[in-house]
Amino acid sequence: MPTTARATGTDKAGRARPLTRAEAAVPPATRVTHADRVIDAQSGTTKGELVAFYASVSTLMLPHLRARPVAFLRAPDGVDGAFFFQKHAEAAELPGVMQLDPALDPDHEPLLTIPAQRGLLSAAQMNVVEFHTWNATARRIAQPDRIVFDLDPGSGVTWRRMQEATQLLHGFLDELGLVSFAKTSGGKGMHVVVPLTPHLGWDAVRAFAQAIVRHIAEVIPDRFVARAGRRTGSARSSSTTCATASARPPSAPGRRARGRGWACPCRSRGTSWTDSAAQTIGRCTTSHRASRSATHRGPTTAARASACPRQ
Repeated sequence: MPTTARATGTDKAGRARPLTRAEAAVPPATRVTHADRVIDAQSGTTKGELVAFYASVSTLMLPHLRARPVAFLRAPDGVDGAFFFQKHAEAAELPGVMQLDPALDPDHEPLLTIPAQRGLLSAAQMNVVEFHTWNATARRIAQPDRIVFDLDPGSGVTWRRMQEATQLLHGFLDELGLVSFAKTSGGKGMHVVVPLTPHLGWDAVRAFAQAIVRHIAEVIPDRFVARAGRRTGSARSSSTTCATASARPPSAPGRRARGRGWACPCRSRGTSWTDSAAQTIGRCTTSHRASRSATHRGPTTAARASACPRQ
């Protein structure tokens, strides 16, 4: 039977315990099936805790989801099982998740978007562990409004080197007159986001972004390797960072990453350039501490509190 997430305040031994702030953030009417089911054996995270986490960070996350097409990564058997991407759904399948105009993606089922907390929590209830948004809004879907540079560390690259690579890319973009922002990717790397006025089409923006990646790899070859895309791959040395710029949907800030060999589920989080250069962003906390930070300390502190270890 479905249970109210607010009523699942028990420890691993089944004893009653006070609700965490994340659990208390779940609206009383939100019902979660199998809330005590462990979805990540390594950290012990339960499905109820996942829903509670998304409730606690919804005010930070929703501005990045509203008005954008979103794809879900679902893990019905937990993060150690099989995953699948979902770009379409029936209107009644995920309450609060809205279908966009079918004309935006002709010859396919309508794309999806999440306008409010209800949709975010119903997706989590249906075992969604990652949210990936388009680099364009539904209103101007043919003209991207941002570029996302995806920086992944090569084998043996330390987190300090990862931070230095992020700062180098930031400096290069600044020289081009491009404002950029940093966020943790939710995995091992960083995303550098460049906002755009939605004017040019996908092909032009993609070509420009990939030209930047190729150039910085040529100028600083001991730090960067240009990577055409996730399918092509590239050689990874102990000193280089793989850089990608593409039209693929990036992870939404706030989302929790699937199992990647860390001691806890990771989170993608926006951060300031000052914090992205600090060692503190490479340290991890438990999900409850990270949720408290996201809810009560603001986005900058939450970035420091919720990034996972990469050293």
